[in-house]
Amino acid sequence: MAKQPRLAAGRARALGLPTRGTTNPNRLRRVDRWMVGSAAVRRALSSNADALLVDLGYGATPVTTVEMAARLRVVRPDLRMVGLELDPERVAAAEYAADPPLLTFRRGGFELAGLRPVLVRAFNVLRQYSEADALQAWDGLRGRLAPGGLLVEGTCDEIGRRCCWVLLDETGPLTFTIACKPSDITTPSDVAERLPKSLIHRNVPGERVYELLTALDDNWATAAPYAPFGPRARWVETCRLMAERGWPVLDGRRRWRLGEITFPWSAVAPAEMG
Repeated sequence: MAKQPRLAAGRARALGLPTRGTTNPNRLRRVDRWMVGSAAVRRALSSNADALLVDLGYGATPVTTVEMAARLRVVRPDLRMVGLELDPERVAAAEYAADPPLLTFRRGGFELAGLRPVLVRAFNVLRQYSEADALQAWDGLRGRLAPGGLLVEGTCDEIGRRCCWVLLDETGPLTFTIACKPSDITTPSDVAERLPKSLIHRNVPGERVYELLTALDDNWATAAPYAPFGPRARWVETCRLMAERGWPVLDGRRRWRLGEITFPWSAVAPAEMG
């Protein structure tokens, strides 16, 4: 039986374990930019009367929550953003950045402080859990979304140059995205260390995510003649080759030029998850 994540102490009974709190300005710019451009996210934000967003586990400072609110207001100017943290000292330290009711900070974890948001960003919060507990957290978060709501869960490095995330709705995971600064990688599989918890232990022969990263590396090698034009041009050609060779790539050149590539979840899902 999977071990249940413990409840943090306190009257709110916030669910989860405190993170290290590591954060940096612009660390999550790639996922924010992707959300702004995502048709699914834009549809979710526009179709709900109350555009309530949650940034789960924002860390030692509120900077990435403030940035997310500012960026997503391009899509929905009247959105309400709530940053949640288990550590009450982090909540108190974030108060200087609050702008109620549009931007507030509360103590909370996987229970989402009783909120029913239309969009949750949960970045770098599940790495410390087992795979089973991370999947359980997925289920709990999805069950607390507003109707038509979305969860974006992923991981990135300390300065946001290598990222991976999964988009989920109430039915389960929908898509998997890799985003990087092409000049910061030797091969695309360098992002493997930033795979979300649901996939990081699956990067072994026989698993779909391993096959996908191997194909990216193979096509990166094939795209070597584009290297003189710069890493971005080589990345774009790599993505084009992935699509040409039958991989179900969901985006196009505009997103590739940003160092992104998105696939349906089925392209990477562990066999037992379907």
